[in-house]
Amino acid sequence: MSPRSHSGSNQAGRIVAVIADVLAFILGLWIVMYLLDANQANNLVAFIQDAARWLAGWSHDLFTFDEEWARVVAGYGLAAVVYLFIGHAVAGTLRRH
Repeated sequence: MSPRSHSGSNQAGRIVAVIADVLAFILGLWIVMYLLDANQANNLVAFIQDAARWLAGWSHDLFTFDEEWARVVAGYGLAAVVYLFIGHAVAGTLRRH
């Protein structure tokens, strides 16, 4: 394999890892905003909430805890962990090839 091809796979792996980190950051930011009772009428808060809801659509109401804050932390937190795990696993695979 040529050095140029190897460098391209390193670059692709780095991009995938950064994307996974950004997605997890958005989800984590929404968890923090929710726990701190951020003003949902604020445009930034509404944007983060919408983005997080879209990213965690598959895990949003996966858990049925009695407390809403626990459902938010578990549902959005699970999505963040999955994005990090899968994103960094794919990035590692790309870097090795």
